[in-house]
Amino acid sequence: MATERYNPRDAEPRWQTTWAEAKTFETRNDDPREKYYVLEMFPYPSGRIHMGHVRNYAMGDVVARYKRARGLNVLHPMGWDAFGMPAENAAMQNKVHPKEWTYQNIATMRAQLKSMGLSLDWSREFATCDVEYYHRQQYLFLDMMEKGLVYRKQSKVNWDPVDQTVLANEQVIEGRGWRSGALVEQRELTQWFFKITDFAQDLLDALDTLDQWPEKVRLMQKNWIGRSEGLTIRWEMSEATRSAADCSEIEVYTTRPDTLFGASFLAISADHPVAKALAEQRPDINDFCEECRRHGTSLAALETAEKKGIDTGLTVRHPLDPAWELPVYIANFVLMDYGTGAIFGCPSGDQRDLDFARKYDLPVVPVVMPADGDAEHFHIGNEAYDGDGVMINSRFLNGMTTEAAFQTVADRLTAQQLGNAAQAARKVNFRLRDWGISRQRYWGCPIPVIHCEDCGVVPVPKQDLPVKLPDDVSFDIPGNPLDRHPTWTKVSCPCCGKAARRETDTMDTFVDSSWYFARFTAPWEDKPTNPQAADHWLPVDQYIGGIEHAILHLLYSRFFTRAMRETGHVSLKEPFKGLFTQGMVVHETYRLGEGQNGQWVAPVDIRIEDDGGTRKAFLLSSGEEVAIGSIEKMSKSKKNVVDPDDIIASYGADTARFFVLSDSPPDRDVIWSEAGVEGAHRFVQRVWRLIAEAAPVLRTAEAKPAKDGPAMAISQAAHKTLQAVQADYDKLAFNKAVARIYELVNSLAGPLGKVAGGQEDEAYVCAMRDATRILVQLIAPMTPHLAEECWMTLGFDGYVAEAAWPQFDPELVADNQVLMPVQVNGKKRAELTIARDADQDTVQKAALQLDAVQTALGGSQPKKIIVVPQRIINIVV
Repeated sequence: MATERYNPRDAEPRWQTTWAEAKTFETRNDDPREKYYVLEMFPYPSGRIHMGHVRNYAMGDVVARYKRARGLNVLHPMGWDAFGMPAENAAMQNKVHPKEWTYQNIATMRAQLKSMGLSLDWSREFATCDVEYYHRQQYLFLDMMEKGLVYRKQSKVNWDPVDQTVLANEQVIEGRGWRSGALVEQRELTQWFFKITDFAQDLLDALDTLDQWPEKVRLMQKNWIGRSEGLTIRWEMSEATRSAADCSEIEVYTTRPDTLFGASFLAISADHPVAKALAEQRPDINDFCEECRRHGTSLAALETAEKKGIDTGLTVRHPLDPAWELPVYIANFVLMDYGTGAIFGCPSGDQRDLDFARKYDLPVVPVVMPADGDAEHFHIGNEAYDGDGVMINSRFLNGMTTEAAFQTVADRLTAQQLGNAAQAARKVNFRLRDWGISRQRYWGCPIPVIHCEDCGVVPVPKQDLPVKLPDDVSFDIPGNPLDRHPTWTKVSCPCCGKAARRETDTMDTFVDSSWYFARFTAPWEDKPTNPQAADHWLPVDQYIGGIEHAILHLLYSRFFTRAMRETGHVSLKEPFKGLFTQGMVVHETYRLGEGQNGQWVAPVDIRIEDDGGTRKAFLLSSGEEVAIGSIEKMSKSKKNVVDPDDIIASYGADTARFFVLSDSPPDRDVIWSEAGVEGAHRFVQRVWRLIAEAAPVLRTAEAKPAKDGPAMAISQAAHKTLQAVQADYDKLAFNKAVARIYELVNSLAGPLGKVAGGQEDEAYVCAMRDATRILVQLIAPMTPHLAEECWMTLGFDGYVAEAAWPQFDPELVADNQVLMPVQVNGKKRAELTIARDADQDTVQKAALQLDAVQTALGGSQPKKIIVVPQRIINIVV
């Protein structure tokens, strides 16, 4: 009787129900076993999962199932990063409340994730828009406020005119809002800030302890924190222009005091006090400063923008030569929030300064050249030289290295007096700025403070938490509906009882995701955490997510963990012990010809034909040929997306999981292809067929590896594969594990056929049952439904999801064979694989039996056989 094909439509929902009813993946905090916390970055409930989700959560699930089998108490939770602008945009476009839109999407995506068979503890699920969650976030805010880690000030902000909200510098991409794409403006607003800069040095130093993080991520964080050592130098204003500026000096922070003799101008921010004073006197300066404020404040925007400036008419004296005066400009690339809001321009050593100098015809004097350069002929063209080297055109510094020149200038300026103080001071500066969390929108966590005319800013008492979002809001006009709510903003002051007003700004959604990993450890607690549970589970042993979160989310989470340590909610500083950043899922693109306006076409609407290596694409509906484009990240805009529901419906979740894990290293992009998916599906079917056909015989035997005889090779293959795949899982090298499993299945195919036909003895069948059990447990983390079906068919007890990881036999994995070349009259004719401890007589006999040796001998008898043990065999005729 032919074995039925494996039917994922039947098996997968059946096993998912079985696991759920048995609460197989629910985790107890009081379990005495060693803990292991695996967490994938939780998703935004945008509506439907995509193949990137499938890959991300499949990886995490392999880790969770594997570690569970290794005997650890595994925490593998799931939640939803559910606040944010998309919900408000949907409310405006679709006339639906953000809450309704969000929870509908969560329900859809939850069902999709469950259909993947993920071993998640759904009992700990929450969404950041749940009142129960943001209640505790408000609690944390108040605790941080008490510790002085929260403050409020007026500051320049990035304003998104479309989303009508403030954006962090990191959310401005090439001068545009990260969500809306609108050109960002600068505005002065009163904002709430977290004092992340209090921890700048610690955040930097601790990166060296994160040895299980990708080096590229640690480098990105180091660069973002941006520690620099330099000098704050006082530039004296010349007497002729001092009165116009209403000041006597301008302070400049620089990391390159060695290049001072290359200075040709000073540039100040449009918000520098000197610029503001001049703007009141000169309309042209006022207009220029206003223009500067209409652009984003991100460094990326400043780097790419055209360098513009306006001459103030002011001059300053060079700190190393009072007779040398330099002009002072207001420039659009200098920010008040960085350094002192003023720079000295050395065009030969900084590309930005060079571009500015060329535009305004300012001097360009080379002061540093490469160590092997020729001072007489070295010059600066269109590219600045910003490297180290040897000083030139720098008076008493000439011939020094840049490092020696730095020290010489620093020593001289710190000793010189300007007025009653040293002319310069050594200073450490950080690029990192405090985190502005105020957002002018509705769908976010309300900031729990009250504004009273008499008492000022008053924290909401903890007993009055949560401050709930009102449901009766309107999105008919742009802006924050909380500002115009008729009753929600009106409240009594907790201190004096007089009429007061609620804060209408809500928190940046990055706050929501900066502590969720701690909440998962005890989501039922009244307080933000149960410190004992948090300290037990944290840090997260393996965190998995995209490289796009390498700076913001990870840095904010590291800050939040430190803040929670200050407030007594946790006792550690670093939230994530191990970090893995997976690659994207990409797909080739398809596009109609110019006559069809170059419209993108979805893969589901395409038929691919391969004619002798030439691939062509055709529309299913009309047969019209479609252009095959580049391979790119799956996106709705280019329609090169594949719906996971379609794949699961057609092939099953195990096929989808197996493909995204098998096709490429997990840290690189995986190219989605129908052929690849079909190959994974054939593998699933093959494993099922081989095991199901042999199961009637195998289930009656004892699982016992063979140490000798014909079956020994099978046992060796199974146990060596077990050892190797175990190491691969430990390193998250899933694609390597898949390759080894393919090899093992190929090795077992013939023997399983023999067992199914009743051709082998009991010892052989026992060895095959052992090898098959190993195979099923190796695939269980990746294809869990198939593994359960095979486990049940083979008659093993319980569920494979609860089975202990198999142990490889040291004797079977020992490398006890050696490969020896065989020469006849000094010429290599063959190779002999033989036991490492074989005696000389055995080696000689085995060598003479090789076909290639027999042919070389041609019937002659050897005169001598020389065996160099474990090295070489030489036969002399």
